[in-house]
Amino acid sequence: MPVQIPDKLYFKIGEAAEIVGVETHVLRYWESEFPQIQPTRAGSKQRLYRRQDIDLLLEIKRLLYDEKFTISGARKRIAARARQARPADAPTSLLSSIRRSLLEIKTLLGS
Repeated sequence: MPVQIPDKLYFKIGEAAEIVGVETHVLRYWESEFPQIQPTRAGSKQRLYRRQDIDLLLEIKRLLYDEKFTISGARKRIAARARQARPADAPTSLLSSIRRSLLEIKTLLGS
């Protein structure tokens, strides 16, 4: 059964852990093992995960728990999928992504 992700921009680490179905320390560990997981930090230094972070966390959990990948194997699979999804000649999509991230940061700062 697919996981229902609430319609929010950001999720605190406890909310993210509940959605993914793991403990918060597991999410912090995965952050250290998967460079693609980079939650934003609020002014209070609290981790804030975006919807795309939650999707990635769910994929990592599927690889590790259901398909029995090792951390190293899951890291390689995630990196390979990211390379396939990102065309080498699409600098505008990179700029769009940077722009979205900057707008998210601006929103966090309340400007």
